[in-house]
Amino acid sequence: MPVMNNIKRIRLERNIKQVDMAESLQVTRQTLNAIENNKYNPSLELALKIVKYFDLPINEIFILEEEDTQ
Repeated sequence: MPVMNNIKRIRLERNIKQVDMAESLQVTRQTLNAIENNKYNPSLELALKIVKYFDLPINEIFILEEEDTQ
């Protein structure tokens, strides 16, 4: 099941620059960009840091997409 996220939308709504958020999370801007574009899933530790950074419930940031079973 793919994991999608709302990181980019939330970041833009809060007028946070990608480079500033990456620095706060201690990752590269390229890593954050890959996560925002669903090209890379963050580690559990990084996902929890993102949840804490935004101070939102995890299900408002990350979405587990259901796969078709047919």
